[in-house]
Amino acid sequence: MTEPAVTLTDYALAIEATVFVFALVRPEVRDRTVRFWFVVFFASISVASALGGTVHGFFLDASSPGRAILWPASLLAIFVTSLAAWNISAILELDERGSTLVRRLAIAQLVIFSLVVVFVTSKFYVAIAAYLPSTLILLFALASTYRRRPEPAVRWGVTGLALTLVAAAVQQLRIGVHPVYFNHNALYHVIQGVALGMIFVAARAISRAWPPFRRNHDIKT
Repeated sequence: MTEPAVTLTDYALAIEATVFVFALVRPEVRDRTVRFWFVVFFASISVASALGGTVHGFFLDASSPGRAILWPASLLAIFVTSLAAWNISAILELDERGSTLVRRLAIAQLVIFSLVVVFVTSKFYVAIAAYLPSTLILLFALASTYRRRPEPAVRWGVTGLALTLVAAAVQQLRIGVHPVYFNHNALYHVIQGVALGMIFVAARAISRAWPPFRRNHDIKT
């Protein structure tokens, strides 16, 4: 295993996100559409983390055939996470027509960035370009939701999304505990794990709430 700390923390993220998927699927919910996109959100994070951990642990060599397959696949999973974030934001903040438009644009973004990864470059900045705007929009949507209904669970979601941005900054600035044994990627995963737990609290509350947290209550749930 070439990077044990990075690999194991990535796998831990995958397990955590998978647990959240099953926790969201099992209970009865009021807003099934929002729940569906939160399930996609956590499931895609689980896939991306599992693939990324495998690359860091066993296929770190840039010329490795395994990396050539698994790394682009992990980026594609991140694009799906972005798609889910766009849809959650649109459902919470827009009417049916507006959320449909956002969904179509988000699908178009997914297709475009996927083509870039497959045919142009699989550098990580492509994933950042796709994921960062949707994260900021979801942060805005949850903050707006909290202003309408100041529920503690939603506040946890806002805090968690803000923490994901801190985690991303830690990763990009290469801030780590130890350059070899616990580098910036491992620390990023730990912070991200805490953030995902906070986002899950909000996801569960928003999925179960009645009346719904949506700005437009007339949308079919």
